[in-house]
Amino acid sequence: PHTGIPDRGYGGDSGPLGWQLAFPFLQEQLYEIYGDRVTMEKHYGAIRRQMEFLQAKAVDGLFHWDIGDHEALDPRAEAFSAASFYYHHALLAAKFAGILEKKEDSISYSRLSGAIKRAIVRKYLIPGTGRFDNATQAAQIFALWYEFSPEKEKTMEVLMDEFARHKGHLSTGIFSTKMMFDVMRKNNLNDVAYSLANAEGFPGWRHMLDNGATTLWETWEYPEKYPSQNHPMFGSISEWFFRSLLGINAAEPGFKKILLKPQPAGDLTWAKGKYLSVRGEVASDWKISGEQFSWNISIPPNTTAVVCIPSTEGKTVMVDSKPLAT
Repeated sequence: PHTGIPDRGYGGDSGPLGWQLAFPFLQEQLYEIYGDRVTMEKHYGAIRRQMEFLQAKAVDGLFHWDIGDHEALDPRAEAFSAASFYYHHALLAAKFAGILEKKEDSISYSRLSGAIKRAIVRKYLIPGTGRFDNATQAAQIFALWYEFSPEKEKTMEVLMDEFARHKGHLSTGIFSTKMMFDVMRKNNLNDVAYSLANAEGFPGWRHMLDNGATTLWETWEYPEKYPSQNHPMFGSISEWFFRSLLGINAAEPGFKKILLKPQPAGDLTWAKGKYLSVRGEVASDWKISGEQFSWNISIPPNTTAVVCIPSTEGKTVMVDSKPLAT
């Protein structure tokens, strides 16, 4: 919704696309984390109206203006992020229609999302380079998170070069910071995420701590008067602790099936924590001693889990003090 400030909205009391995305994105989170389908059913009519509104406002099949990656330190790829958010809306609309068994809508929104994706790749990929738009950290992360790149390895290489150019620090904003942790987890690059999360000096979470922060700031720099000094900005690091370090993830909506896949990183020798899912407590407790990795896990009753054990080939894996093979 429009907030009364210059927010790059699209008329009709609408706000910028990244913030409009909160409406369907939250519904998806409620479904994936809690298995809540009721909210999705209740608001599906509004999702359809939102999609009608967006399709009517698109120019040449895309969107071209937005606030972009709020508080990113590099120049923002505004049009690229706007187009990406439009694609995300279409993806979610197709997903909801599929879950709710609205076949015609599902087909229609799937076709729309495919058309948007093809248009984005044509417009923003520099062929043969893996670079998207201005090739900042945020732009490359957007391309990887949305799986736009047909040149994934090159796109990742450009991103790693950008991390190096910033001397191992992030230049990301509200969206791409969260996306970075997801991209690193899904590509088994948690050492990179750990290094960025633990980097000393500006910008970073250590910089906030070293300057007396007891709550997260809205900006990487200390906000003397404004913006906010107590904000969920950059709070995705807390999700990284349990999803990547502890390895606790939902494999099916509502944690009926759980994926346990810890990704030890850096100089960490242990991690221990619990996640209270809608079905009960999921616990992950690991430690490294020499070349031995020990891990204790527990899952709620009436759930199952896929367990991914960090190991190198040829090493002995023991479960409940017995060799895995037996």
